[in-house]
Order: sequence, then structure tokens, then C-alpha cells
Amino acid sequence: MTIQFVEEARDEFLDAISHYEEVRADLGRRFKEEVDRSILWVADHPELYRLRPSGYRRVNLRIFPYYIPFAIRGETLWVLAIAHSARKPRYWISRRFEADGPSVGE
Repeated sequence: MTIQFVEEARDEFLDAISHYEEVRADLGRRFKEEVDRSILWVADHPELYRLRPSGYRRVNLRIFPYYIPFAIRGETLWVLAIAHSARKPRYWISRRFEADGPSVGE
């Protein structure tokens, strides 16, 4: 399965890594490793995660207070956000993840 990030999700990921690196040396690396592990696990086992009414699935990180909403289209896993679990729920729901495909909430 191919893994793709929507542009905003990639930006959120890089911003969170930078933030955690500023908080404490090596914390950004630990955050990146947890996100990477979670995404690779999801790519191998996407059916384990409940399909939500808006057409996405979600995995919660175990250590950091973030979750990763994602959608499967064909053989591609689209990472829709790297979202903090205590901020603005579902702010990312209208993001488009295919050039001419629907957004998640449509």
C-alpha cells in the first residue's frame, strides 16, 4: 500500500516534530518514530480501524496526545491530519486528498 500525506498533514507533522524538539532534545525524534510506526502499522492493517460515518478511519498515538485520521482509496492510504486530540475536533474533515476526488466529509 502506498502512503500519501495531504499537504496540510505533512506541515502539521513537521510542525509537531519541531515543537517537541524545542520542548526537549530528542522528543521530536520520538514523536516522529511513533507517527511513522503507527502509519506503517495502519498501512498493513487498515481494516482493523472502524470506518467512521464521514468515510475516514483513525488511529490514536499511544504516547503523544495526537491521532491520525486516514482514508483508503484503492491501494493508497491518505494521511489527512496529524491532529492534537485536545484541539479543534475534526478541523481537517474537508481536506481533499485526491486531485479530483471527494473530500472526506462529502
